[in-house]
Amino acid sequence: MKKLILSLGIVAVSTTFCVAQSPTKQKTLDLHTAQQQHADDHNHDHAGGNPHIKDNGASNMKPENMVFNEDSHDFGTIPEGPAAEYEFKFKNTGSEPIVITKVHASCGCTTPSYSKEPVKPGETGTVKAVYNTQGRPTPFNKSITVVSNAGTKVLVIKGTVEKAPDGSVPKNTSMMKMN
Repeated sequence: MKKLILSLGIVAVSTTFCVAQSPTKQKTLDLHTAQQQHADDHNHDHAGGNPHIKDNGASNMKPENMVFNEDSHDFGTIPEGPAAEYEFKFKNTGSEPIVITKVHASCGCTTPSYSKEPVKPGETGTVKAVYNTQGRPTPFNKSITVVSNAGTKVLVIKGTVEKAPDGSVPKNTSMMKMN
């Protein structure tokens, strides 16, 4: 009897675990399907599918086709508190549109954003980096990696956050021990 109850308990836990995992996987599949449909919708009028890829499956784009105004930005010394923002601009010097597929920062204190639409030849696009200075009164050097059909490019923001005077920055007292 104990073995039967134990077996039923294991089956119940396993089923619950599997069911709990299924929606996440389904959402991932749905997102991939939606992204593919979006790409297909944009490329329906081009023979062979994706206009960014030649018939032989290789892209004609190279990292040097994504020309940034600068690869690194130094904020210098900035005050603690307000976010530090910088917008990197790039020009597409290639013969095909540049499509940024992903941009990620080296840590959670930096938030990137970028041009979502393809950047046509001769046009410009942007990659914006926002550094959260709150509680970080030290030098910083953060990278932002840009992945596109023209390859991968690493941008850098750096500077020194000057500590705010005591009392000017609110302190989080929710974790302090009460007397």
